Amino acid sequence: MKSDLSSFASLAPAYPELILAIGALALLMAGVFFKNASSRIAGVSIGMLLALTVLVVFQPNTGLLFNGGFIHDDFARYMKALILAGSAFVLVLSVSSAKENGLAKCEYSALIILATLGMLIMVSANDLMVLYVGLELQSLSLYILAAMKRDSAKATESGLKYFVLGALSSGMLLYGASLIYGFTGQTQLDKIAEVILLSERSIGVLFGLAFLLAGVAFKISAAPFHMWTPDVYEGAPTPVTAFFATAPKVAAMALLIRLVTDSFEPLTKDWQQIVIFLSIASMVLAAFAGIGQKNIKRLIAYSSIGHMGFALVGLSAGSLVGVQGVAIYMAIYLTTNLGLFACILALKNSAGYVENISDLAGLAKTRPVVAATMAIMMFSLVGLPPLAGFFAKWHVFLAAIEAQLFVLAVIGVLASAVSAFYYLRIVKTMYFDEPENEFSPVPGELAFVMAIAGFLIVTYYLTVGRSLVDAANFAALSLF
Repeated sequence: MKSDLSSFASLAPAYPELILAIGALALLMAGVFFKNASSRIAGVSIGMLLALTVLVVFQPNTGLLFNGGFIHDDFARYMKALILAGSAFVLVLSVSSAKENGLAKCEYSALIILATLGMLIMVSANDLMVLYVGLELQSLSLYILAAMKRDSAKATESGLKYFVLGALSSGMLLYGASLIYGFTGQTQLDKIAEVILLSERSIGVLFGLAFLLAGVAFKISAAPFHMWTPDVYEGAPTPVTAFFATAPKVAAMALLIRLVTDSFEPLTKDWQQIVIFLSIASMVLAAFAGIGQKNIKRLIAYSSIGHMGFALVGLSAGSLVGVQGVAIYMAIYLTTNLGLFACILALKNSAGYVENISDLAGLAKTRPVVAATMAIMMFSLVGLPPLAGFFAKWHVFLAAIEAQLFVLAVIGVLASAVSAFYYLRIVKTMYFDEPENEFSPVPGELAFVMAIAGFLIVTYYLTVGRSLVDAANFAALSLF
């Protein structure tokens, strides 16, 4: 009995994953036996995710599990806290709009839980096979979520398109992993680094690295692997789009960071070139392609592509400061997008939820609080001081400058200036155009998310800034 208890205690670093796996199965069974219980199941899911966020933050256990295939360190703890909190708040955003978006089903909460489980496995993966299992668990859940509104042709199309292109990216990632295994004889990330360090430079490993990074770049929607993003964001139900734009981005970026810092640290000069290309392509494409967009969700899709490019600026430095900058950037990006989607879901008129930028005309006169919150989020995405978005870009550009990547930093600043056009156009529409729509009262849970996000974005420097920098520093140190 004691040995059984000690064995279970040794699994403490993986408790969040175990709880989510058991919880998802329990929620599915509850959905079978209790009809019309989707709102209660959503409430239980939110409570479970928030409780696990607290557990991860205060969990002291670190180390390797399952023969070295699973790692839990300060970096994993930091990223898992962001993912769990992001997933919980997406479920909060879904409460008032679930019926209209075809999400008032028990399966919706269970799929969010399963996708979150896949993300946590991705963050803690210390083996290429574990990495792939986590990635596919997340992806398969997201494919279903994208097409969950069955009576919508757009949602069905977005789910199918995401599935086909996602399968292609998974094939690329698997091919890269097989090449790396073939030329190193290892699948464990730290052991791959040892083989690369002790052997001669191999063209096969470089090809494997390129394919592996291409597969992960698809998951963060970095250009030129971004083609699915605008269509899927537009076609999927808005709460699902909010999910796509938040937690999965954090998980994929964490996976990319762990790959390049653990497995391919000896090939830093090689992967830096790939990451720099992805960063420049994403920033430039998003800056100019977003200008002509009229649909809000398509605009947010291009905004997401651009912000992944900005985050990659920090990773391009290949340094401790760079990883710290990316960790800070992802936390602020997550908060800003949750606040932005809360504003969008708060705008419902007789025809349904707003879709186009023109629908926001005169919003400052009819819903001044929502307009002010959305303007704050837009200014933060631009990177205007003293909002949190300014400090996010400050950290990643500082890392690039310290690494003497001056051209990359300049391109980033110019792309940020160009993208300001379409962010400020939304503010102009809200404050200077004449009202065209009457909107329903704002649901309480959306007002709550808007208040939290707005407060954190505005008071970042005075409240959570120092704590976030310290937490990101500890997370980065665990990798180096």
